[in-house]
Amino acid sequence: MAATALHLPPLLSRRLRFFSSSRAAAAPTSRWTRLSAQLDDTAVSTTDKPAAAFSPPPGFKPPEPKRFEVKPGQSDSIAGASLAIPLRLGTGVFVLGYSVSLVSPDEVPPDQYALDFQGRKVKESSKIAQCPRPEKPIEIYEFEGCPFCRKVREMVSVLDLDVLFYPCPKNGPTFRRKVLEMGGKQQFPYMVDPNTGVAMYESDDIIKYLADKYGDGSVPVMLSLGLLTTITAGLAMSGRRGKGSSYTPAKLPPQPIEIWAYEGSPFCKIVREALVELELPHLLHSCARGSPKRQDFFKKYGVFQAPYIEDPNTGVKMFESAEIVDYLRATYAA
Repeated sequence: MAATALHLPPLLSRRLRFFSSSRAAAAPTSRWTRLSAQLDDTAVSTTDKPAAAFSPPPGFKPPEPKRFEVKPGQSDSIAGASLAIPLRLGTGVFVLGYSVSLVSPDEVPPDQYALDFQGRKVKESSKIAQCPRPEKPIEIYEFEGCPFCRKVREMVSVLDLDVLFYPCPKNGPTFRRKVLEMGGKQQFPYMVDPNTGVAMYESDDIIKYLADKYGDGSVPVMLSLGLLTTITAGLAMSGRRGKGSSYTPAKLPPQPIEIWAYEGSPFCKIVREALVELELPHLLHSCARGSPKRQDFFKKYGVFQAPYIEDPNTGVKMFESAEIVDYLRATYAA
């Protein structure tokens, strides 16, 4: 797909028209219900003009998960993405109220997620279970190479929120235009909360809103320093030299890709960059250290490792950041 010629699959095209027409809807619950119903109706009514079919690359086989393994040729990318951890003092690595303790292996049941450390188990906990949880995912329009967007993504990790991200890379033909239609200007990040009907620009306002609505009202220190926060957020991305900022022509799938990831992980970072550059909508299941989702994931799959994706457009489920990036580009790049 050329950047100047936009041909949306029927499902997503109608979804976008829905967003534009429903911005003024009075009841947020009806907004989401109407969206789901419209997707279902479209699936039935477009059998004569089906959406573009997607399939895994020829000979594709999902790799086995290998913890903390850096693939050949990936060292520079991981090192550059890791620069954010010291510059941002770990913001986005841990969820709200994170705490840790070392216990005997006998104290941890085999079906419970815990790290191994020098013959002991590392038990992690947090205060997230005490916070209100949104019924529907928050929707955020943003892109990777923006320090203001990074600030909001860090807060998403701190609050362990599920977010439906609509990537808005420079020259992206789809979602930048939608932000202009919905909010009146192309400014990022832009948040829509379908649970309350609230929509807003301005990273600091979004952070405060999320903290009040889905946290304990507190904002982490590294997100409360004004200009210093923005400067360090920008420096945190300097090691990636603009990755995740500009559009790569791609085919737009009808359904968002699901990803388990968190802002503080350099492995997750390079996958998010590819999703943004290809302008692929994705439902992020945030799972920073201390997230209860780690236990849920471990119970379901017998292992926890991020990033992990499930692509409903092809049926692919896979670990390993380098292979995920290769898969996304092979499947969706135009």
